[in-house]
Amino acid sequence: MGGTDVTDGWDWRAPGGTPGSAGPPPGPPQTAPTTPYGGSAAPYGGSTSPWWSDALADPWRDPYAPAAVVLPGAPATGAAPEPVTDPDAPGRPRLRQLLLVPLIVALLAGTLGGALGYAFAVRGGVGGGVTLGAGPAEGPALAQRRPDSLAGVAGRVLPSVVTIRVAGPVGTSEGSGFIVSTDGYVVTNDHVVADGTGRASVTFNDGSSSPATVVGQDPESDIAVIKVNRTGLRPIEFGDSDALAVGDPVLAIGSPLSLANTVTAGIISALDRTMQAGEPGGPVRYYAAIQTDAAVNHGNSGGPLVDSAGRVIGVNSTIKSLVAEGQEAGNIGLAFAIPINQAKRITQDIIGTGKARRTVIGAQVAGTGTATRAGVGVRLAAVEPAGPAAGAGLKTGDVVLRLNGRPINDPTDLIALVRKFAPGSVVTVEYRRGSTRQNASVTLAADAK
Repeated sequence: MGGTDVTDGWDWRAPGGTPGSAGPPPGPPQTAPTTPYGGSAAPYGGSTSPWWSDALADPWRDPYAPAAVVLPGAPATGAAPEPVTDPDAPGRPRLRQLLLVPLIVALLAGTLGGALGYAFAVRGGVGGGVTLGAGPAEGPALAQRRPDSLAGVAGRVLPSVVTIRVAGPVGTSEGSGFIVSTDGYVVTNDHVVADGTGRASVTFNDGSSSPATVVGQDPESDIAVIKVNRTGLRPIEFGDSDALAVGDPVLAIGSPLSLANTVTAGIISALDRTMQAGEPGGPVRYYAAIQTDAAVNHGNSGGPLVDSAGRVIGVNSTIKSLVAEGQEAGNIGLAFAIPINQAKRITQDIIGTGKARRTVIGAQVAGTGTATRAGVGVRLAAVEPAGPAAGAGLKTGDVVLRLNGRPINDPTDLIALVRKFAPGSVVTVEYRRGSTRQNASVTLAADAK
């Protein structure tokens, strides 16, 4: 440096606190240390070492800092030691692991996003925030179907309804019926078994079948009883057809057009609808029927008409339809059933004696046109001397106006209404003799046939 003193611009003070010169602090003369490589560590410009090792002679040194001389270590000799791997240290992730993590994250994100999107779409609607339709209502679970509901009634009655097939000379007749006893008695229509050869079969609600035999028939009332050789059956419950009212709900159950276990619903349209039915050349059937609008078709014959409690109140028998000759009739809402009180009485007679009693009043009426000029009432053409009518004071020529309050406008009305009652029943007959109206109590009797 040419002997020029260099300072950092601040005063150096001796330990005593007096200012000193700008030069190095006093002390014994220093000698330049040698470096490990054999050269001296010159303060400036030495070529043997890049570092200046004479720290005590450093003019820039803090006089209060301890001297520290750092010398490079001796070069290592021999082979480098083998590196040791820590078994607990985490290893470098493989490529498969690096790809698996983002894939799982993507799947979870997609699933969550789809679920949230569906929830928002369902709750808020997808058409501009507009929700279409009413909110979801509680479904008709089976437990909510009360026993008195249509489904509950049908479920109880169906096991008691059967399909009847009877072999005949020109084919097989098919109809319906219902079980009336646990030991196999079944009620049906007479016209279901009328043309059979005696071989019949009964198919139950569960699809099983059994052969059946005809116990007895009553063509005039259109009631027949057959029996299957099976026990433990579920009989139907009987109702009271005299307690019905127009408008009461009903179910018709049977096998219309070979469709077994069919249930249709309707109401009672009319009561005591007097019917005169029968095939050409066959017996004429009279009964005061229950009219219903429940759908009844061919094959329903003999099946039960039940009330809202599942009790049989009629035997489905006939229908009316607007068809031309040669065409097959179908349902138009006009169906007729035999009142169960009448059918039950006839069934008991058939099972007990093999034949049914016929209720009579002991008088005869002429054909159509025997009513008065006013169209009200039916004139008696003859009165049996020892019959019920004669015993009540009725005479030939009297005009019967009402029977138990029911108007009589046609001979069919009188015959059908009389046969509705059991023998021994007492009925009120309103009649006209000349210009005088009178009432008589008549005790009906059974025919001697």
